[in-house]
Amino acid sequence: MEILRALPESLEAIAGAALPAKVRSPGDCRPYPRGRGRDCTPLQSASGTHPSRTAWKRILGLSGAFLSAIGIHEKRSPGGCRLRRVGSRCQAGGGLCLLVAGLVVLTPFLSGCRQETEYPNQPILLICPWSAGGGTDRVSRRVARDLEENLGVPVNVINATGGGGVTGHTRGALARPDGYTLTMATVELNMLHWRGMTPITYEDFRPGVLLNRDAAALFVRADSQWETAGELANYIRGHPGELHSSGTARGGIWHLAFAGWLTDLGSSPDAVPWVSLNGAAPSLNELMAGGVDVVCCSLPEAKPRLDSGKVRCLGVMSDERLPQFPKVPTLKEQGIDWSMGGWRGVAMPAGTPEPIAEKVTTALTEVVKSQDFRDFMRTQGFNWSYMGPQRFEEYLKRMDKKFGELLTSEAFQESMAQHPVGPMFFPGLLGIVAAIVIVALALTGTLRLDPDAPRPNRRSVIRLIEIIVWVPLYILLAEWIGFLLTAVLLLLYLFWRLGAPWRVSLPVTLLLVVAAYQIFAISLRVPLPRGWLGW
Repeated sequence: MEILRALPESLEAIAGAALPAKVRSPGDCRPYPRGRGRDCTPLQSASGTHPSRTAWKRILGLSGAFLSAIGIHEKRSPGGCRLRRVGSRCQAGGGLCLLVAGLVVLTPFLSGCRQETEYPNQPILLICPWSAGGGTDRVSRRVARDLEENLGVPVNVINATGGGGVTGHTRGALARPDGYTLTMATVELNMLHWRGMTPITYEDFRPGVLLNRDAAALFVRADSQWETAGELANYIRGHPGELHSSGTARGGIWHLAFAGWLTDLGSSPDAVPWVSLNGAAPSLNELMAGGVDVVCCSLPEAKPRLDSGKVRCLGVMSDERLPQFPKVPTLKEQGIDWSMGGWRGVAMPAGTPEPIAEKVTTALTEVVKSQDFRDFMRTQGFNWSYMGPQRFEEYLKRMDKKFGELLTSEAFQESMAQHPVGPMFFPGLLGIVAAIVIVALALTGTLRLDPDAPRPNRRSVIRLIEIIVWVPLYILLAEWIGFLLTAVLLLLYLFWRLGAPWRVSLPVTLLLVVAAYQIFAISLRVPLPRGWLGW
């Protein structure tokens, strides 16, 4: 009962901290808390009572009426203080009451924070390493939709692009192995580590299912002068360095397929300079805009523009024509014996527990083998190809060895050496510029402290260090005790160190943490650390 009696005063304290201060009339004085004097500032102003405070008074009046209706009345001492027994003293307020009162108010909002033991019981992330609108993105979103129906929880696709697939695959491999982060892995997983772009390999994942394998193809604008792959090959031989091509990031699967085709023609892999773009969708946009002359990607990725007549496919790099595109000839039919393609599959972080991995794999198998998914793949032009976890893992090993041989070959190494701009070029360049600026400022004396400037004292330095230390400490604690408890402890400690009164810091902390949980975990479906309590 004492807790509920404290509720109106708690709300009043929050209102006092959040709303503009009122001016007091002469003679209307009240003592400051903790015996620090008396407040005798005028209470009334020419404009009257603040409208927001009137609203708060109504809220407080309603809360008081509610408490009275259920038989709870506020007891006060003759001096006007709310009675709270601590020995024989009368205290105004109390942090513990505010904390419990806040919990009472916010309990309905915590309904989504209960402990669950059965997997899955929260949203799942499916990481797509490539841009929205491309083939991998479209397949990812279809898998997410069907997987959501199968598992009964939201499955959200996140386009973690950048670095030619490095960002998405790295994020997926380093995610918590709890089954709530899946990755739509692509063939670049077998290539990136051979190029020295990341230490992540297929061994950092637990294979789920392979669902698609597509061959590379050559595309030009519909109004271009080339009708066949042979005509394009002859033009490249006679005009090396004149045309530009794209399809994905430099060193990606479509770049490797295109460079291999040029090598098979007897030309240099750089006879057609490669423009590094983040996937097939932006590459096709650049083709339509005239920024590149040739795009190498899969037929399904270019299907919308192919069906609309905006692009022309000169040939597909497969051993036989694809059933979904019977009119597109293979390169082999045109006298060019070269074939290569990519794959897509869903994988989990290595170390995912066996029961969870088995449940995910079972759900994925049902999704991929369903007739609806096969129909989707067929209508979109994707080649449906299924492999279970064991066969998928063996396939990854074979492909990793094959691409290792190609990417470490002398011809490809010479091609890549002509373009020394790697993933660390720009960060390194920024570091060099920053070092030059710091040295220049030091030599000119600009970095010297102003003798009249106030110097930081020991207390302020310690507080700054505490705030910095709390960032890695949160990362460590959140995985163990969960987001909610970690965030509450962190904010309360910071408020305390900053000298904020408990009657303000406690309710503000509760409101901020619960609001953050509702926004990110409930509305945006971001999987926050749950900890041992499941919060």
